[in-house]
Amino acid sequence: MSTQTNEVIVAKFGGSSMANLEAMTRSAQISVNKGANMVVVSAVYGVTNLLVEISKKAPAGDEERVNELIHEIEDKHRQILQEMQASESLKDDVTVLLSEVTMIAKGMLLLRECSDRAYDSLVSLGERLSSLVFSEVLARINEQLASNKKVELFDIRQVLVTDDNFTKAAPDIEATKARADQFLVNAKYGDIVYVSQGFIGATSDGLTTTLGRGGSDYSAALVAEAMGADTLQIWTDVAGIATTDPRIVKEAKLLNEITFSEAAELATFGAKILHPTTLTPALRAGIKVFVGSSYEPNEPGTWIKNDTESAPLIRAMALRREQSLVTLSTPKMLQAHGFLFEIFKIFNEFKVSIDSITTSEISVALTLDDSALLNKKIIDRLSELCSVKVEKDLTLVSLIGNEINHTPNLAARIFNAVEGINVRMICLGASKHNFCFLVGKNDADQTIQRLHKEFI
Repeated sequence: MSTQTNEVIVAKFGGSSMANLEAMTRSAQISVNKGANMVVVSAVYGVTNLLVEISKKAPAGDEERVNELIHEIEDKHRQILQEMQASESLKDDVTVLLSEVTMIAKGMLLLRECSDRAYDSLVSLGERLSSLVFSEVLARINEQLASNKKVELFDIRQVLVTDDNFTKAAPDIEATKARADQFLVNAKYGDIVYVSQGFIGATSDGLTTTLGRGGSDYSAALVAEAMGADTLQIWTDVAGIATTDPRIVKEAKLLNEITFSEAAELATFGAKILHPTTLTPALRAGIKVFVGSSYEPNEPGTWIKNDTESAPLIRAMALRREQSLVTLSTPKMLQAHGFLFEIFKIFNEFKVSIDSITTSEISVALTLDDSALLNKKIIDRLSELCSVKVEKDLTLVSLIGNEINHTPNLAARIFNAVEGINVRMICLGASKHNFCFLVGKNDADQTIQRLHKEFI
Protein backbone atom coordinates (compact mmCIF):
# COMPACT_ATOMS: atom_id res chain seq x y z
CA MET A 1 0.00 0.00 0.00
CA SER A 2 1.35 3.43 -0.90
CA THR A 3 1.73 6.02 1.84
CA GLN A 4 2.58 8.91 -0.43
CA THR A 5 2.11 12.39 0.98
CA ASN A 6 3.08 15.90 0.00
CA GLU A 7 6.21 15.48 2.08
CA VAL A 8 9.57 15.62 0.36
CA ILE A 9 11.32 12.36 1.26
CA VAL A 10 14.90 11.23 0.76
CA ALA A 11 15.28 7.46 1.19
CA LYS A 12 18.71 5.90 1.76
CA PHE A 13 19.31 2.17 1.29
CA GLY A 14 22.46 0.55 2.69
CA GLY A 15 24.61 -2.20 1.23
CA SER A 16 22.54 -5.04 2.70
CA SER A 17 19.49 -3.54 0.97
CA MET A 18 21.46 -3.77 -2.31
CA ALA A 19 22.77 -7.30 -1.69
CA ASN A 20 21.07 -9.00 -4.65
CA LEU A 21 18.07 -8.66 -6.97
CA GLU A 22 15.64 -9.76 -4.29
CA ALA A 23 16.95 -7.13 -1.86
CA MET A 24 16.94 -4.44 -4.58
CA THR A 25 13.37 -5.29 -5.58
CA ARG A 26 12.21 -5.12 -1.97
CA SER A 27 13.98 -1.77 -1.53
CA ALA A 28 12.43 -0.42 -4.74
CA GLN A 29 8.99 -1.44 -3.52
CA ILE A 30 9.59 0.35 -0.22
CA SER A 31 10.71 3.56 -1.94
CA VAL A 32 7.53 3.55 -4.04
CA ASN A 33 5.28 2.75 -1.06
CA LYS A 34 6.85 5.48 1.06
CA GLY A 35 6.69 8.07 -1.70
CA ALA A 36 10.42 8.78 -1.90
CA ASN A 37 11.40 11.75 -4.09
CA MET A 38 15.09 10.90 -4.03
CA VAL A 39 16.65 7.48 -3.45
CA VAL A 40 20.30 7.30 -2.34
CA VAL A 41 22.00 3.90 -2.43
CA SER A 42 25.16 2.27 -1.15
CA ALA A 43 27.29 -0.11 -3.17
CA VAL A 44 26.17 -3.72 -3.63
CA TYR A 45 26.91 -5.53 -0.37
CA GLY A 46 30.63 -6.31 -0.02
CA VAL A 47 31.76 -4.42 -3.14
CA THR A 48 33.32 -1.45 -1.33
CA ASN A 49 35.48 -3.83 0.71
CA LEU A 50 36.65 -5.52 -2.53
CA LEU A 51 37.50 -2.14 -4.07
CA VAL A 52 39.41 -1.10 -0.95
CA GLU A 53 41.37 -4.35 -1.12
CA ILE A 54 42.28 -3.61 -4.77
CA SER A 55 43.64 -0.23 -3.61
CA LYS A 56 45.98 -2.12 -1.25
CA LYS A 57 46.96 -5.10 -3.40
CA ALA A 58 47.60 -3.17 -6.64
CA PRO A 59 50.35 -0.87 -5.26
CA ALA A 60 51.93 -3.99 -3.71
CA GLY A 61 52.10 -5.54 -7.19
CA ASP A 62 49.80 -8.48 -6.38
CA GLU A 63 48.34 -8.74 -9.88
CA GLU A 64 46.84 -12.20 -9.33
CA ARG A 65 44.82 -11.09 -6.31
CA VAL A 66 43.77 -7.86 -8.05
CA ASN A 67 42.39 -9.85 -10.97
CA GLU A 68 40.51 -12.15 -8.57
CA LEU A 69 38.94 -9.11 -6.87
CA ILE A 70 37.92 -7.56 -10.21
CA HIS A 71 36.27 -10.83 -11.28
CA GLU A 72 34.44 -11.02 -7.95
CA ILE A 73 33.05 -7.50 -8.43
CA GLU A 74 32.05 -8.32 -12.01
CA ASP A 75 30.34 -11.56 -10.92
CA LYS A 76 28.27 -9.82 -8.23
CA HIS A 77 26.85 -7.36 -10.76
CA ARG A 78 26.47 -9.73 -13.70
CA GLN A 79 24.55 -12.16 -11.50
CA ILE A 80 21.99 -9.45 -10.73
CA LEU A 81 21.82 -8.43 -14.40
CA GLN A 82 21.25 -12.02 -15.49
CA GLU A 83 18.58 -12.64 -12.88
CA MET A 84 16.65 -9.48 -13.79
CA GLN A 85 17.07 -10.12 -17.53
CA ALA A 86 18.54 -6.65 -17.88
CA SER A 87 18.22 -4.57 -21.00
CA GLU A 88 21.19 -4.51 -23.38
CA SER A 89 21.71 -0.81 -22.69
CA LEU A 90 21.99 -1.45 -18.94
CA LYS A 91 24.45 -4.30 -19.56
CA ASP A 92 26.54 -1.98 -21.74
CA ASP A 93 26.51 0.79 -19.13
CA VAL A 94 27.57 -1.65 -16.39
CA THR A 95 30.37 -2.99 -18.64
CA VAL A 96 31.70 0.55 -19.10
CA LEU A 97 31.92 1.11 -15.33
CA LEU A 98 33.45 -2.33 -14.72
CA SER A 99 36.12 -1.54 -17.32
CA GLU A 100 36.83 1.64 -15.37
CA VAL A 101 37.54 -0.50 -12.30
CA THR A 102 40.00 -2.55 -14.35
CA MET A 103 41.63 0.51 -15.86
CA ILE A 104 42.23 2.23 -12.49
CA ALA A 105 43.49 -1.02 -10.95
CA LYS A 106 45.95 -1.52 -13.83
CA GLY A 107 47.20 2.04 -13.38
CA MET A 108 47.87 1.33 -9.70
CA LEU A 109 49.66 -1.91 -10.57
CA LEU A 110 51.77 -0.12 -13.14
CA LEU A 111 52.70 2.85 -10.94
CA ARG A 112 52.91 0.79 -7.74
CA GLU A 113 51.00 3.49 -5.91
CA CYS A 114 47.49 4.52 -4.94
CA SER A 115 47.08 8.26 -4.46
CA ASP A 116 44.12 9.50 -2.41
CA ARG A 117 42.59 10.91 -5.59
CA ALA A 118 42.91 7.56 -7.41
CA TYR A 119 41.50 5.78 -4.34
CA ASP A 120 38.36 7.92 -4.39
CA SER A 121 37.86 7.36 -8.13
CA LEU A 122 38.17 3.60 -7.58
CA VAL A 123 35.92 3.15 -4.55
CA SER A 124 33.25 5.52 -5.96
CA LEU A 125 32.54 2.89 -8.61
CA GLY A 126 30.71 0.73 -6.06
CA GLU A 127 27.90 3.28 -5.70
CA ARG A 128 28.01 4.28 -9.36
CA LEU A 129 27.40 0.64 -10.33
CA SER A 130 24.68 -0.13 -7.77
CA SER A 131 22.70 3.05 -8.53
CA LEU A 132 22.83 2.25 -12.23
CA VAL A 133 21.34 -1.23 -11.70
CA PHE A 134 18.87 -0.11 -9.01
CA SER A 135 17.44 2.67 -11.19
CA GLU A 136 16.24 0.05 -13.72
CA VAL A 137 14.85 -2.17 -10.94
CA LEU A 138 12.88 0.81 -9.58
CA ALA A 139 11.71 1.87 -13.05
CA ARG A 140 10.26 -1.61 -13.63
CA ILE A 141 8.41 -1.55 -10.29
CA ASN A 142 6.99 1.85 -11.20
CA GLU A 143 5.80 0.52 -14.56
CA GLN A 144 4.10 -2.46 -12.91
CA LEU A 145 2.26 -0.10 -10.57
CA ALA A 146 1.40 2.24 -13.44
CA SER A 147 3.01 5.05 -11.47
CA ASN A 148 3.03 8.44 -13.14
CA LYS A 149 6.51 9.10 -11.74
CA LYS A 150 9.52 8.71 -13.98
CA VAL A 151 12.72 7.18 -12.61
CA GLU A 152 16.05 8.73 -13.56
CA LEU A 153 19.62 7.94 -12.60
CA PHE A 154 21.24 11.06 -11.17
CA ASP A 155 24.96 11.61 -10.66
CA ILE A 156 25.23 13.09 -7.17
CA ARG A 157 28.59 14.60 -8.11
CA GLN A 158 26.64 17.31 -9.93
CA VAL A 159 25.20 18.47 -6.60
CA LEU A 160 27.28 17.36 -3.62
CA VAL A 161 30.21 19.78 -3.68
CA THR A 162 33.18 19.05 -1.40
CA ASP A 163 36.70 20.27 -0.75
CA ASP A 164 39.66 18.38 -2.22
CA ASN A 165 40.56 16.48 0.94
CA PHE A 166 40.32 13.15 -0.89
CA THR A 167 39.16 10.07 1.09
CA LYS A 168 37.66 12.30 3.82
CA ALA A 169 36.18 15.21 1.89
CA ALA A 170 34.18 17.89 3.71
CA PRO A 171 31.01 19.20 2.07
CA ASP A 172 30.48 22.78 0.96
CA ILE A 173 26.98 23.29 2.36
CA GLU A 174 26.09 26.49 0.51
CA ALA A 175 27.44 25.33 -2.86
CA THR A 176 25.58 22.03 -2.47
CA LYS A 177 22.32 23.82 -1.70
CA ALA A 178 22.77 26.08 -4.74
CA ARG A 179 23.36 23.05 -6.97
CA ALA A 180 20.34 21.25 -5.49
CA ASP A 181 18.15 24.26 -6.28
CA GLN A 182 19.45 24.05 -9.84
CA PHE A 183 19.35 20.29 -10.48
CA LEU A 184 16.88 18.66 -8.08
CA VAL A 185 13.79 20.81 -8.54
CA ASN A 186 12.01 18.08 -10.51
CA ALA A 187 12.58 15.55 -7.73
CA LYS A 188 11.13 17.97 -5.19
CA TYR A 189 8.19 19.40 -7.11
CA GLY A 190 7.92 17.39 -10.31
CA ASP A 191 7.12 13.85 -11.36
CA ILE A 192 10.66 12.43 -11.33
CA VAL A 193 12.22 10.08 -8.76
CA TYR A 194 15.99 10.32 -8.84
CA VAL A 195 18.22 7.38 -7.94
CA SER A 196 21.63 8.55 -6.78
CA GLN A 197 24.80 7.55 -4.95
CA GLY A 198 25.78 7.77 -1.32
CA PHE A 199 29.34 8.22 -0.06
CA ILE A 200 30.63 10.25 -3.03
CA GLY A 201 30.80 13.87 -4.12
CA ALA A 202 33.02 16.05 -6.27
CA THR A 203 35.19 19.13 -5.94
CA SER A 204 34.08 22.37 -7.60
CA ASP A 205 36.41 21.31 -10.44
CA GLY A 206 34.52 18.03 -10.87
CA LEU A 207 37.09 15.66 -9.32
CA THR A 208 35.49 12.65 -7.59
CA THR A 209 35.76 12.58 -3.79
CA THR A 210 34.46 10.35 -1.01
CA LEU A 211 33.20 11.33 2.43
CA GLY A 212 34.99 8.48 4.24
CA ARG A 213 33.75 5.06 5.32
CA GLY A 214 30.21 5.27 6.69
CA GLY A 215 29.65 8.39 4.62
CA SER A 216 26.61 7.13 2.70
CA ASP A 217 24.16 8.05 5.45
CA TYR A 218 25.91 11.40 5.83
CA SER A 219 25.71 12.21 2.12
CA ALA A 220 22.01 11.29 2.10
CA ALA A 221 21.48 13.70 5.01
CA LEU A 222 23.41 16.43 3.16
CA VAL A 223 21.23 15.91 0.07
CA ALA A 224 18.08 16.00 2.23
CA GLU A 225 19.26 19.26 3.79
CA ALA A 226 20.15 20.79 0.41
CA MET A 227 16.75 19.81 -1.06
CA GLY A 228 14.84 21.10 1.94
CA ALA A 229 13.36 17.63 2.52
CA ASP A 230 10.87 16.93 5.29
CA THR A 231 12.03 13.41 6.09
CA LEU A 232 15.19 11.33 5.72
CA GLN A 233 14.54 7.59 5.75
CA ILE A 234 17.51 5.30 6.44
CA TRP A 235 16.76 1.71 5.45
CA THR A 236 19.20 -0.88 6.77
CA ASP A 237 19.16 -4.53 7.87
CA VAL A 238 17.85 -3.91 11.40
CA ALA A 239 14.37 -2.75 12.28
CA GLY A 240 15.38 0.45 14.06
CA ILE A 241 17.62 1.61 16.90
CA ALA A 242 17.74 -0.74 19.88
CA THR A 243 18.40 -0.11 23.57
CA THR A 244 21.74 -1.84 22.98
CA ASP A 245 23.37 -4.33 20.62
CA PRO A 246 21.00 -7.36 20.49
CA ARG A 247 24.01 -9.60 19.82
CA ILE A 248 25.23 -8.79 23.33
CA VAL A 249 21.89 -8.51 25.16
CA LYS A 250 19.15 -10.69 23.72
CA GLU A 251 16.54 -8.73 25.73
CA ALA A 252 17.43 -5.49 23.90
CA LYS A 253 14.30 -3.59 22.83
CA LEU A 254 13.66 -1.53 19.72
CA LEU A 255 13.07 2.16 20.40
CA ASN A 256 10.13 3.80 18.67
CA GLU A 257 11.60 7.27 19.24
CA ILE A 258 14.81 8.97 20.32
CA THR A 259 15.95 12.60 20.35
CA PHE A 260 18.65 13.95 18.05
CA SER A 261 20.89 14.59 21.06
CA GLU A 262 20.54 11.03 22.35
CA ALA A 263 21.01 9.51 18.89
CA ALA A 264 24.10 11.63 18.25
CA GLU A 265 25.67 10.47 21.53
CA LEU A 266 24.71 6.87 20.73
CA ALA A 267 26.26 7.06 17.26
CA THR A 268 29.42 8.76 18.50
CA PHE A 269 29.94 6.26 21.30
CA GLY A 270 29.67 3.06 19.34
CA ALA A 271 26.20 2.31 17.96
CA LYS A 272 26.89 0.96 14.47
CA ILE A 273 23.46 1.64 12.98
CA LEU A 274 24.18 5.33 12.35
CA HIS A 275 27.34 7.09 11.28
CA PRO A 276 28.16 9.76 13.94
CA THR A 277 28.05 12.65 11.46
CA THR A 278 24.77 11.58 9.81
CA LEU A 279 22.51 13.55 12.06
CA THR A 280 24.23 16.93 11.82
CA PRO A 281 22.64 18.09 8.52
CA ALA A 282 19.22 16.74 9.56
CA LEU A 283 19.42 18.50 12.92
CA ARG A 284 20.57 21.73 11.25
CA ALA A 285 17.64 21.67 8.85
CA GLY A 286 14.99 20.30 11.24
CA ILE A 287 14.50 17.14 9.15
CA LYS A 288 12.87 14.13 10.81
CA VAL A 289 14.91 10.94 10.49
CA PHE A 290 13.40 7.46 10.29
CA VAL A 291 15.46 4.28 10.70
CA GLY A 292 13.92 1.00 9.55
CA SER A 293 14.68 -2.40 8.05
CA SER A 294 14.29 -3.03 4.34
CA TYR A 295 13.85 -6.69 5.30
CA GLU A 296 10.97 -5.89 7.68
CA PRO A 297 9.45 -2.71 6.21
CA ASN A 298 6.20 -3.08 8.16
CA GLU A 299 7.95 -2.93 11.54
CA PRO A 300 7.45 0.46 13.25
CA GLY A 301 11.15 1.45 13.13
CA THR A 302 12.65 4.36 15.07
CA TRP A 303 11.95 8.08 14.63
CA ILE A 304 14.68 10.56 15.51
CA LYS A 305 13.35 14.03 16.25
CA ASN A 306 13.91 17.16 18.29
CA ASP A 307 11.27 16.37 20.91
CA THR A 308 10.04 12.96 22.03
CA GLU A 309 6.99 12.03 24.08
CA SER A 310 9.12 10.27 26.69
CA ALA A 311 12.46 11.22 28.28
CA PRO A 312 13.71 8.20 30.25
CA LEU A 313 16.76 8.47 32.49
CA ILE A 314 18.54 5.77 30.44
CA ARG A 315 17.26 5.34 26.89
CA ALA A 316 20.05 3.17 25.48
CA MET A 317 23.65 2.08 25.97
CA ALA A 318 26.59 1.40 23.69
CA LEU A 319 30.13 0.07 23.58
CA ARG A 320 33.05 1.67 21.78
CA ARG A 321 35.72 -0.97 21.48
CA GLU A 322 39.47 -0.77 20.77
CA GLN A 323 40.05 2.23 22.99
CA SER A 324 43.29 3.48 24.52
CA LEU A 325 43.59 5.39 27.77
CA VAL A 326 46.36 7.98 27.53
CA THR A 327 47.46 9.54 30.82
CA LEU A 328 49.60 12.70 30.58
CA SER A 329 51.32 13.81 33.80
CA THR A 330 53.63 16.67 34.74
CA PRO A 331 54.14 18.89 37.80
CA LYS A 332 54.13 21.82 35.35
CA MET A 333 50.31 21.53 35.30
CA LEU A 334 50.09 22.61 38.93
CA GLN A 335 48.46 26.06 38.98
CA ALA A 336 49.79 26.72 35.48
CA HIS A 337 47.91 27.84 32.43
CA GLY A 338 48.44 26.84 28.81
CA PHE A 339 49.25 23.16 29.34
CA LEU A 340 45.94 21.84 28.00
CA PHE A 341 46.23 24.23 25.08
CA GLU A 342 49.58 22.70 24.14
CA ILE A 343 48.15 19.17 24.39
CA PHE A 344 45.12 19.93 22.23
CA LYS A 345 47.35 21.70 19.72
CA ILE A 346 49.24 18.43 19.18
CA PHE A 347 46.06 16.39 18.74
CA ASN A 348 44.75 19.02 16.34
CA GLU A 349 47.97 18.89 14.33
CA PHE A 350 47.59 15.10 13.88
CA LYS A 351 43.80 15.38 13.30
CA VAL A 352 43.06 13.03 16.21
CA SER A 353 39.66 13.14 17.91
CA ILE A 354 39.47 12.76 21.69
CA ASP A 355 36.40 10.89 22.92
CA SER A 356 36.39 11.67 26.64
CA ILE A 357 38.68 13.45 29.06
CA THR A 358 39.21 13.94 32.81
CA THR A 359 41.77 16.08 34.64
CA SER A 360 43.41 16.24 38.05
CA GLU A 361 46.00 18.64 39.53
CA ILE A 362 48.93 17.24 37.58
CA SER A 363 47.37 14.70 35.17
CA VAL A 364 45.08 14.54 32.17
CA ALA A 365 43.49 11.22 31.17
CA LEU A 366 41.80 10.87 27.81
CA THR A 367 40.46 8.15 25.54
CA LEU A 368 41.30 7.63 21.88
CA ASP A 369 40.62 4.95 19.30
CA ASP A 370 43.56 2.51 19.27
CA SER A 371 44.10 3.35 15.59
CA ALA A 372 44.91 6.97 16.49
CA LEU A 373 48.16 5.81 18.08
CA LEU A 374 49.45 4.02 14.99
CA ASN A 375 51.26 7.28 14.26
CA LYS A 376 54.09 7.07 16.79
CA LYS A 377 54.93 10.74 16.27
CA ILE A 378 51.95 11.74 18.44
CA ILE A 379 53.43 10.02 21.50
CA ASP A 380 56.85 11.47 20.71
CA ARG A 381 55.43 15.00 20.59
CA LEU A 382 53.41 14.54 23.79
CA SER A 383 56.50 13.10 25.53
CA GLU A 384 58.28 16.40 24.95
CA LEU A 385 55.69 18.06 27.22
CA CYS A 386 55.06 15.45 29.89
CA SER A 387 55.28 11.79 30.86
CA VAL A 388 52.93 9.63 28.78
CA LYS A 389 51.32 6.36 29.84
CA VAL A 390 49.27 4.38 27.31
CA GLU A 391 46.89 1.51 28.17
CA LYS A 392 45.30 -0.38 25.28
CA ASP A 393 42.62 -3.06 24.85
CA LEU A 394 39.94 -1.07 26.67
CA THR A 395 36.28 -0.45 25.88
CA LEU A 396 34.26 2.71 26.50
CA VAL A 397 30.82 2.00 28.00
CA SER A 398 28.23 4.74 27.48
CA LEU A 399 24.79 5.14 29.02
CA ILE A 400 22.64 7.50 26.98
CA GLY A 401 19.57 9.23 28.36
CA ASN A 402 18.24 12.41 29.93
CA GLU A 403 19.16 14.62 32.88
CA ILE A 404 21.95 12.18 33.69
CA ASN A 405 24.09 14.85 35.36
CA HIS A 406 21.20 15.99 37.62
CA THR A 407 19.98 12.61 38.90
CA PRO A 408 20.89 11.63 42.49
CA ASN A 409 22.17 8.08 43.16
CA LEU A 410 22.64 7.30 39.46
CA ALA A 411 26.36 6.61 39.90
CA ALA A 412 25.62 4.37 42.88
CA ARG A 413 23.18 2.29 40.81
CA ILE A 414 25.68 2.01 37.96
CA PHE A 415 28.62 0.92 40.09
CA ASN A 416 26.54 -1.45 42.20
CA ALA A 417 25.49 -3.11 38.95
CA VAL A 418 29.10 -3.52 37.77
CA GLU A 419 30.51 -4.54 41.16
CA GLY A 420 33.71 -6.57 40.74
CA ILE A 421 34.54 -5.07 37.33
CA ASN A 422 37.55 -2.73 37.26
CA VAL A 423 36.63 0.74 35.97
CA ARG A 424 39.57 2.69 34.55
CA MET A 425 38.08 6.14 33.95
CA ILE A 426 34.75 7.89 34.53
CA CYS A 427 33.42 10.82 32.53
CA LEU A 428 30.30 12.56 33.83
CA GLY A 429 29.04 16.13 33.71
CA ALA A 430 29.99 17.20 30.20
CA SER A 431 26.63 16.11 28.82
CA LYS A 432 23.23 15.62 30.41
CA HIS A 433 22.74 12.80 27.92
CA ASN A 434 25.79 10.64 28.59
CA PHE A 435 27.59 8.84 31.41
CA CYS A 436 30.64 6.90 30.19
CA PHE A 437 33.48 4.93 31.66
CA LEU A 438 36.27 2.58 30.59
CA VAL A 439 36.55 -1.14 31.30
CA GLY A 440 38.85 -3.89 30.03
CA LYS A 441 37.78 -5.37 26.70
CA ASN A 442 37.07 -8.77 28.32
CA ASP A 443 34.62 -7.17 30.78
CA ALA A 444 32.73 -5.09 28.21
CA ASP A 445 29.89 -7.44 27.25
CA GLN A 446 29.22 -8.45 30.86
CA THR A 447 29.13 -4.76 31.87
CA ILE A 448 26.47 -3.94 29.28
CA GLN A 449 24.43 -7.02 30.18
CA ARG A 450 24.35 -6.03 33.86
CA LEU A 451 23.55 -2.37 33.16
CA HIS A 452 20.78 -3.26 30.69
CA LYS A 453 19.19 -5.49 33.34
CA GLU A 454 19.42 -2.70 35.92
CA PHE A 455 18.06 0.17 33.83
CA ILE A 456 16.07 -1.24 30.90
